[in-house]
Amino acid sequence: MQRILDIAFSGIAIVILMPLLIPIIILLMITGEGEVFYLQERIGMNGKIFKLYKFVTMLKNSPNLTTGTITLKNDPRVLPVGRFLRKSKINELPQLLNIFLGDMSMIGPRPLSRQTFYAYSLQVQNLIEQLRPGLSGIGSIVFRHEEELLVDQSKSVDFYNDVIAPYKGLLEKWYFEHQSLKTYFLAILTTAWTVFFPKSRLVWHIFPGLPIPPDQLKVPLGYLKIDIRY
Repeated sequence: MQRILDIAFSGIAIVILMPLLIPIIILLMITGEGEVFYLQERIGMNGKIFKLYKFVTMLKNSPNLTTGTITLKNDPRVLPVGRFLRKSKINELPQLLNIFLGDMSMIGPRPLSRQTFYAYSLQVQNLIEQLRPGLSGIGSIVFRHEEELLVDQSKSVDFYNDVIAPYKGLLEKWYFEHQSLKTYFLAILTTAWTVFFPKSRLVWHIFPGLPIPPDQLKVPLGYLKIDIRY
């Protein structure tokens, strides 16, 4: 059922968003380095490698520079137009094609590069491989401001591996154990809400059973320490 919904939602979204997508394509063609789409290898369902579509936001050789596939706050590799596309999440819209083709779902685990995939425990890796990656998902909503957590380049990789990745793993494990059409629709609605209200803490109300973040992440992630039940 979820696959049918994915095809329907992604197809409708592509048609509706075309008036937005075409101007962005033209803008990218005449700015930056002249490229429109960035294709990056990600690990998908059953461990299959697929090409993830994004609008170009960074320098061509970015994965081979500094922190690799981990992006920092105010990362110098990000192009001027790319900052707006990343902040608004518009750079993710080409993934609607990935969804339509079956590589991804509207909701699921975050599509991971090899670098970030192997930062997870073997248990989490095995769970993630059983699901289609999502355009959005619990991990994506909770970590919608992830780049702001990674400010110090000299410490960012260690902080990601030691603090962020383990907690992300818990979120993906929670999603695996609670996946349902209810979770699917609630995650879509929460994603839409946080696009317009990025500082919203709604995710903690809608999904009150989410794993508690470690102390280093509670404030940055807007975790509600007090009663989050309705």
